[in-house]
Amino acid sequence: MARILVLEDDTVINQVVCEFLKEEGHEVLSFVNGRAAYQASQESRFDLLILDIMVPEMTGLEVLQKVRKTSDMPVLMLTALGDECTQLLSFNQQISDYVTKPFSPLILMKRVENILRQECQTDQLVVGTISLSEKTGMVYDQGKLVSLTQKEYGILHYLIKHKGQIVSRDGMMLDIWGYTELDSRVLDNHIKNLRKKLPDLPLKTVIGRGYQLET
Repeated sequence: MARILVLEDDTVINQVVCEFLKEEGHEVLSFVNGRAAYQASQESRFDLLILDIMVPEMTGLEVLQKVRKTSDMPVLMLTALGDECTQLLSFNQQISDYVTKPFSPLILMKRVENILRQECQTDQLVVGTISLSEKTGMVYDQGKLVSLTQKEYGILHYLIKHKGQIVSRDGMMLDIWGYTELDSRVLDNHIKNLRKKLPDLPLKTVIGRGYQLET
């Protein structure tokens, strides 16, 4: 699951894009004016920005230019402006893709998927068929996106960072929850769910000691 910001002042298009993204399992925050979208991009982490250009208060290009002063997060422009000059201005700000309206929502979802996969591959941690991106928080198994909860992601990240080692329950709880005063069954249930979602995960239980992710 990725966190995606959508800036689109046409409420119908906004709703369609958001619905398709949510169906793909993504968390979406949408805006109809550029100033609010830019402020949100500075207050929270997003894995992708989808920006219309002709929006109130601050154009999508202005949002892009301001974002680029502090971040290299992926950006996809979604706009009715298809002229060469506007596209060049956008690509000069290192956008990931440029889509002109009218567009196919299904094709747009494939473009989003490609962007997120490329981001995942640039900083991925790998074990077997499973890859995890520290930058985007995306997890793939055999190339397919797997939706994990925040705690499941934290557990998987911890296990991969310590793969080959036997890790204690207390050590995992301290790293992920920040304290050890927690019923160990809570951790065990999260791991049970993680195993269901990632059946190829080479994780074994070491009785009396904890868990070990085999290399």
